[in-house]
Amino acid sequence: MTASARSLGAGVLHPGTAATRFSLNRHRPPEDLAPFVDFCWVVRWDLRGEPAHEQAILPHPNVNLAFEAAGPAVYGIDRRVFARKISGAGAVLGIRFRPGGFRPFYSAGKISTLNDLVVPAGDIFGPAADRACAAVLAAASSDEAMIAAGADLLRAAGPRPDPVIDQVAAIVDRITADPELRRVASLADVFGLPERRLQRLFAEYVGVSPKWVMRRARLHEAALCADAGGNVDWAALATDLGYADQAHLTRDFTATLGMPPSRYAAEGR
Repeated sequence: MTASARSLGAGVLHPGTAATRFSLNRHRPPEDLAPFVDFCWVVRWDLRGEPAHEQAILPHPNVNLAFEAAGPAVYGIDRRVFARKISGAGAVLGIRFRPGGFRPFYSAGKISTLNDLVVPAGDIFGPAADRACAAVLAAASSDEAMIAAGADLLRAAGPRPDPVIDQVAAIVDRITADPELRRVASLADVFGLPERRLQRLFAEYVGVSPKWVMRRARLHEAALCADAGGNVDWAALATDLGYADQAHLTRDFTATLGMPPSRYAAEGR
């Protein structure tokens, strides 16, 4: 895998091909928004005179706010593979919220109500969302200017600090970093929380269950290994990722990505 492909990060499927079709730059959020925002991302492409490209993404447990030509939108956690087609030339600014970080901006209920949905940002932020989108796209020559325009929309919403965001974000980080955590009961014990309380926190703040986050983290790792090239020992990888056996990994991967990991790896070569 090339350096440009690796820079796309987990979740961008077949990154070797993707790196030839668009660029993706991540930026730290403005300091005052860091309690809520994981990072800001800017995608740019120029495919004029070339075929359109459809990019598949295996989403993370994060809500995103995107400013694009079609209008600003809030993307809830997509529990399937997400695909987007790009053509011509363009740029998109995205704001990826920390797990739980979108809760102060969303008064309509639990974050789980956004799962698998794309909601016009105006439904949540009001008319200011369209004005912010126009300002973002007008500043498209500079990543920093785009981010500044998008950040103003979040500041205007006046989010209040919420210590629960740090709590659930830390739990998600622990799941991602520790493949030995394979059961929700074990996770609850690590953080000293009743299991039901943990499930409620995730529904309200993160949007998906702790078990879903565990499963998705394993699938991200499996896809990264497949994309790295070379021969993958799928049985050993299944064990490393906490699956009962290779067949379990294959079933999980196929159910989510639509093909077994060996076929996915072959298609990326």
